[in-house]
Amino acid sequence: MQSEIQNPKSAIDLILGTAGHIDHGKTSLVKALTGIDTDRLPEEKARGITIDIGFAFLELGTFRLGIVDVPGHERFIKNMLAGATGIDLVILIIAADDSIMPQTREHLEILKLLRLQHGVIALTKADLVDDTTREVAELEIRELVQGSFLQDAPIIATSVATGQGIEELKAALRDVCERMVTRERAEWFRLPIDRAFTVAGHGTVVTGSIVSGSVAVEDELEWHRGNGQSELVRVRGLNQHGKTVVEIHRGQRGAINLAGISLESVHRGQELAKPGYLRPSRVLTVRLQALASMRRAIKHRLPCRLHLGTAEVLASVSVLDRDQIDPGEWALAQLFLEEPVTAVWGQPFVLRDSSAEWTLGGGQVLQPTATKLRRRHIEHLEQAERLWSDDVETRATAFAWFAEFHGFQQDDLVREVGILPGDVGKVVQRLTELSRVVELALPPHRKLMIHAERLVQLGERILAALGTLHAELPLFTSHERSKLLVLLNYVGDESLLQATVDRLIQQKKLVGDAKRIARADFKPKLSANQRKLKDKIVEEHRTAGFTPPEPKSFAPQAAGNAGALNDIFEVACAEGFLVRITHEIFLHTDTETDMRSRLTRTFTEKPALTVAEIRDLLGTTRKFAIPICEYLDRAGITRRNGDLRTAF
Repeated sequence: MQSEIQNPKSAIDLILGTAGHIDHGKTSLVKALTGIDTDRLPEEKARGITIDIGFAFLELGTFRLGIVDVPGHERFIKNMLAGATGIDLVILIIAADDSIMPQTREHLEILKLLRLQHGVIALTKADLVDDTTREVAELEIRELVQGSFLQDAPIIATSVATGQGIEELKAALRDVCERMVTRERAEWFRLPIDRAFTVAGHGTVVTGSIVSGSVAVEDELEWHRGNGQSELVRVRGLNQHGKTVVEIHRGQRGAINLAGISLESVHRGQELAKPGYLRPSRVLTVRLQALASMRRAIKHRLPCRLHLGTAEVLASVSVLDRDQIDPGEWALAQLFLEEPVTAVWGQPFVLRDSSAEWTLGGGQVLQPTATKLRRRHIEHLEQAERLWSDDVETRATAFAWFAEFHGFQQDDLVREVGILPGDVGKVVQRLTELSRVVELALPPHRKLMIHAERLVQLGERILAALGTLHAELPLFTSHERSKLLVLLNYVGDESLLQATVDRLIQQKKLVGDAKRIARADFKPKLSANQRKLKDKIVEEHRTAGFTPPEPKSFAPQAAGNAGALNDIFEVACAEGFLVRITHEIFLHTDTETDMRSRLTRTFTEKPALTVAEIRDLLGTTRKFAIPICEYLDRAGITRRNGDLRTAF
């Protein structure tokens, strides 16, 4: 997989990183190349070693390189990993008098895990050794990098003391830059924060390597704070290598002045991104490799440290298809994190042991916002494998499958599948044409994508839930939609359920309207005569208004079967035709609605009413007025105060 960078018309911006063992001359070499001393901390000056990442700038013709100088000491590997975020090419620095040392190997392993593909090798302190020693060092280096992205990289012998090889190294870097792919990519902005400080009169400034997209002054960004929370912030100003600019973009080091943010609330590991692009998660599904150089396997439930972007988070490994990952092997796994992180599909990461002494392995993120997967579950494993496919349609289909009944928005594909924003519409259209996903229009103006199989499964669950209701209440010809929604509340999206019900009605698997629904294949157990009687009862209550007939008046037509008559009234109420006032008094639904309207209008003119006044308002008798008033109290329409009723 080749590196792809943006290619502005004026110049090409790239991030160059250093790597190598402590005291092999990384910082001195950067100073010789750029004239900039990247050791900025007093402790670094005093001890003569790099502790934290430092920054410099180098122009090479049409290329502008932002340089990230990383520490080489084993105690500061976490700082090295933070600095390696977003780099496009690297200088692997090895001292001729020491040759290959422990952090030389570890840094190279880390660079491979981060999927670096371009770089050069600098053999420093060449003036301190004879030709034979230098040649032996070069042979050892060639053996070390064999099979890696640096196996064909030039080895440039340098000396900062004499100036040997400095110009040759610049030429080698320029050659590597020219060989890199420079296709423009219209991506969304993202910057992992690696440093924060204040500037008098300006406030908080954060820096980092821009890994994608661009940002301009006054733009709004989402600040992911590392605790699962985020907020929108405004870009007050931008700076690149000491110069004020109006825009910064991918391949550059940038400093962003944020409006209204305190320095105490900002730290390394947080991110800035286009609003809505990233989403924090405590679970990642990953493609994980155990380092071949490690003698121990990565075992299931192993505690470790995740290095992702500039963040370092304690984690636990769940190996999905086996009990351990042996050295050199790849496997599917999930990482369960103590704190949420933000990631995108394909993002590389590194795992170190919980005591931060050893690099265990690393890999790529397959699901940036995952839920727990069942171990050794064949279907889950097969779908997860598809998330690493080179085909974006295959990856998008697998993501849709994992989205289950929640579905997804089109823009989610940028983060979860690695699709460029401009290509999302075409991919969704293709998946729709292939009937892999279905687009549903949800109120008010929302479109939700859902995997076609998941939509079928959701429809089957709706039909099954209605079947249960029909079995429990066989006399009811239909049921309220709201009752069905309660049974399926685990879906979590009422709009999706409503849209799926409407779709089933269109497919003639359900019958009903906006209020009540039933399975199309359901036949209520009311006999033909009972249905006729129900219709007659409903009609007589409609015409009777506020003086409804007594239920027992229909007994002769029910052949004297009081139980069947009660069932008919229950069905009429359940189907929304009648409203129960007491066990012996029912009102037609339209009449009950009319009663509410009359009372509402009257209460605007007269705040309190007696039973007699309510009786006269409804045109009924005291026999019905008293039970109706008690019903109004129970329903929360009125409140009783002595002999008066007021609006509730």
